Amino acid sequence: MPNWGGGAKCGACEKTVYHAEEIQCNGRSFHKTCFLCMACRKALDSTTVAAHESEIYCKTCYGRKYGPKGVGFGQGAGCLNTDTGDHLGLNLGSPKSARPSTPTNPSKFAKMMVDVDKCPRCGKSVYAAEKIMGGGKPWHKTCFRCAICGKSLESTNVTDKDGELYCKVCYAKNFGPKGIGFGGLTQVEKKECE
Repeated sequence: MPNWGGGAKCGACEKTVYHAEEIQCNGRSFHKTCFLCMACRKALDSTTVAAHESEIYCKTCYGRKYGPKGVGFGQGAGCLNTDTGDHLGLNLGSPKSARPSTPTNPSKFAKMMVDVDKCPRCGKSVYAAEKIMGGGKPWHKTCFRCAICGKSLESTNVTDKDGELYCKVCYAKNFGPKGIGFGGLTQVEKKECE
């Protein structure tokens, strides 16, 4: 039977595809609106399409369905893929790892990430970029302040007592020697005491 004025049939919807709206892939014709990934329904173009027999997919879904499987075959460098493949009709189950669950010889980086110092003032993690040492402990720059007056401290004016930081002025007032000549009692108060 002759094909009067029509075009090829769409590979997705089986309706006639006219030349103005035709996209060809793998020897088949598609409407522009029907040229979608068969798994995720994302619109495709010539740079993102991957064909398998009569099916068309985006490169991501094609890789998940037909690409290599197993440890080390993620979607890029350092990728942890948690996709189960359910939307593709795959039953991958839980992946079996060839590696032990806990490393027998943890790397220096792993130890560094586990043993992050805690700030004594706020209790949060102190990372190297924000660490200031005072009184033998790591502090955040914003927490490195006098416990009494709140003044920002430096290595030249910091003193510590019982795990807390003080400026020299507050330390002297609260923990320094008392009496005449030490900023404690005045001459008038001394006469009253006698």
